[in-house]
Amino acid sequence: MSPAEYSGLGDPERSIALLWGKAGTPTRGPKQRLTVERVVATAIEIADVDGLDGLSMRKVAERLGVGTMSLYTYVPAKAELVDLMLDRATGEVRRPDEGTGWRERLELFAREHWQLYHRHPWMLQVTGHRPVLGPNELRAYDDALGALAEAGLDERDMVGVVDLVEGYVRGKARNSVDSAQAERRTGVSDDQWWTARQFFWEKHFERADYPNLTRVLDADAFSRQGGAFEFGLARTLDGIARYLADRG
Repeated sequence: MSPAEYSGLGDPERSIALLWGKAGTPTRGPKQRLTVERVVATAIEIADVDGLDGLSMRKVAERLGVGTMSLYTYVPAKAELVDLMLDRATGEVRRPDEGTGWRERLELFAREHWQLYHRHPWMLQVTGHRPVLGPNELRAYDDALGALAEAGLDERDMVGVVDLVEGYVRGKARNSVDSAQAERRTGVSDDQWWTARQFFWEKHFERADYPNLTRVLDADAFSRQGGAFEFGLARTLDGIARYLADRG
């Protein structure tokens, strides 16, 4: 994973106006050929392949067949473009059905974001603690809060639980995406990497010094971690359920 980037680095007024469709129509450039939506969609296509470090206004302009300066009449700079990309991608998150319970709604929130991060790995390059304040991002968060409001939690606990689930999903997705990117960039899969180090366990590892790790290795537990996301999500939701039950 490339070094972290930050949302909200552009001009706040211009970014928010673009996010909420209040920026108006450009007065210069190829007005009939481009829209902000098309610029953002093209930038996402590039970032899905090359990451944010491979994204530039020049590359977007080239893909669209216009001059770079023309692009600035739609989006001021890369900083504002990243904010728009984040919110547009988050718009892919499905909303919960009416009448579903808190657990089903939080589980949907978690699974949708897990899949979102794998479709758009570049999203994990942007630190998550500064929201872009776009309509799609706020809607997804509001839906998750609503699940907990119906469960009877107070406002502070609502925020705490959503942050817990969101942090779990983001952390696991980062590990998963890092693994896939490492294989793609090095040409060596995780299995191949570990196979090349099999000698360590045979020549250097002292089983008696690490009894718990030895037990796990003997049970071949690491090779059965394909469902690690499911296991952790279920335990997270179980913990929330227990917290709700203990509150009465």
